[in-house]
Amino acid sequence: MIGVSTPNAAELLNLVGFATGAALYALLLALVLQNGLWGPESGARADPLPLATALLGLVWSFGEVSAYLLLRAGVAGAAGAVAALSFAALGLLAAVVVHSVARELAHGRLVTGVAYACSTAAAVLHLQTAVTGHQAASGLAFLLLTIGFGAILIPLAALTRGQPNGPRALWILALVVFAVSASHLGRFHGQDSHWLAELVGHQAAIPLAFAILYQDYRFALADLFLKRALTLLALVGIAFAGYSAVVALPPGGALAVGGLLTLWVATALIYPRLRTGIARFVDTVLLDRSDYGALRTALAQDVLSQHTIDGVLDAVTARLSPALNARRVVWTEHTADAGAVPPSAAFAHVLTVERPTYLLHVGDLVAGRRLLSDDRALVEAAASIAARRIDHLRLTHERYARRLREEEMRKLAAEAELRALRAQLNPHFLFNALTTIGYLIETAPPRALETLLRLTALLRGVLRSDGEFTTLGREIELVEHYLDIERARFEERLRVRIDVPEALRVLRVPSLLLQPLVENAVKHGIAPCGLGGQLDVTATLSGAGDGPRLCLRVRNTGSAAPRPITEGAGVGLTNVQRRLAGHFGDRASLTLTTPEPGTFVAEITLPTIGTPAHQPVAAR
Repeated sequence: MIGVSTPNAAELLNLVGFATGAALYALLLALVLQNGLWGPESGARADPLPLATALLGLVWSFGEVSAYLLLRAGVAGAAGAVAALSFAALGLLAAVVVHSVARELAHGRLVTGVAYACSTAAAVLHLQTAVTGHQAASGLAFLLLTIGFGAILIPLAALTRGQPNGPRALWILALVVFAVSASHLGRFHGQDSHWLAELVGHQAAIPLAFAILYQDYRFALADLFLKRALTLLALVGIAFAGYSAVVALPPGGALAVGGLLTLWVATALIYPRLRTGIARFVDTVLLDRSDYGALRTALAQDVLSQHTIDGVLDAVTARLSPALNARRVVWTEHTADAGAVPPSAAFAHVLTVERPTYLLHVGDLVAGRRLLSDDRALVEAAASIAARRIDHLRLTHERYARRLREEEMRKLAAEAELRALRAQLNPHFLFNALTTIGYLIETAPPRALETLLRLTALLRGVLRSDGEFTTLGREIELVEHYLDIERARFEERLRVRIDVPEALRVLRVPSLLLQPLVENAVKHGIAPCGLGGQLDVTATLSGAGDGPRLCLRVRNTGSAAPRPITEGAGVGLTNVQRRLAGHFGDRASLTLTTPEPGTFVAEITLPTIGTPAHQPVAAR
């Protein structure tokens, strides 16, 4: 088996190099045609340089491979013509690189004109040799290219001093490699030389592809091309190194076949890691970009911590500005007025479900950077994240506002209902009291006057109520006024006992809570009984799992048939039940029981509510 230092190895290297170059330029052409990268990112004018690079590179690579195949097939004349065409394309490719570098420089047109003149003259000389039937390429053309582009290096280096050092070094390196290639092709082409010299000389077009793309990132998918191209080159290099190791094995043996199979499997296994590593290298070293995956995660977390629309948009712009090396990233409300839109390298629409929508504007980038495809994808992703968060905030605020309105309406309705219920009690009680006074006027006028004065004191106390709540002490005093009036009617038939500790009289209870129960006991328990009865009003405090609870009990003897609390059972008890539910919900209750024959008990249990010590307990 032949080693790597033989002419056959050099021939193999050239074939692999030309195939790799053809793949790279085909990839570039596919990206150009697929994504419409015909002009600079501003879109102000047409830019045929990426397309020219791809086409000239394909002509050079395929031309050299075709010339080799034709020469092996014995068609020497056709091989010479194809080789001349490929060399002409290579010379023009170098001029395209110079054009890409110098077109925005002062006196750049002069340098570009010299480059195209040298390339055109060399192409004419190459084609002339093909027409005259010479199989060898024109040595004069190679000499012209070497001298011409070597001379261009000096003014080009001077004109690019204002550019970052990295791009300027790349242009110079690409042109030096081409000059070395031209010198090699002019002097040694067709001679038996070392494989490294053949590789450097014949594959000089590959760096030119990277040079024209790396110049200020002239179109958006340069980063994708770099990642794919470097991955392809690394894969070819690994495959060739493995092949070089395999060809050193004894020919025709099982060991050689096994080695080739192992190489195939190993190449397939390492390709994903190779692609990931090169992508990370391009992003961090060549393009100096942040980890956009981690940045999206951090951006989503920042946005979730914001609770206002302005906060969401400010968080997005704060993250994007350093990541894109932008002088500023701002947001504006989307309007139809184009004049209100600030100038920007790019913008993204924050497309929310409801208006207004917003725009993210990326300002000028520092150090001559341009937005690449991943950069634009990041801006679009940030706009999408912001839009979803804004939609969520708007929905949350709308629900919260609707809930506040509903709660306010329920509160107003409950207050109106409580006022209406309380208003029902006063006329009901007043009607009964006036009936008693009317009876006394007929039977005992002096007692009627006394009762009328008690009624006046009672009404004064009711009218001086502080609202929906009062103290238990004041409620007991109102009950005492009522019972004094009723004693004038029932005399000895009504026996009263009130047992309410002074410590409990400061607790707050709904107004007119006990009076309807006392009135119900007198009217339905004692009045129907000829012998009258006993009426007890007591208050106790009990402990429970949810705190102390106040128990108010009205017990009467006489007619003890319980009355169910329904709409038709009576105004007093029904209103007490509804008022307790309105104030306390299921934390308060009213129960009616007959613990023993001839006894009726109405019991209220409700949470305790304190009262300030300075508040008056009673008003007489």
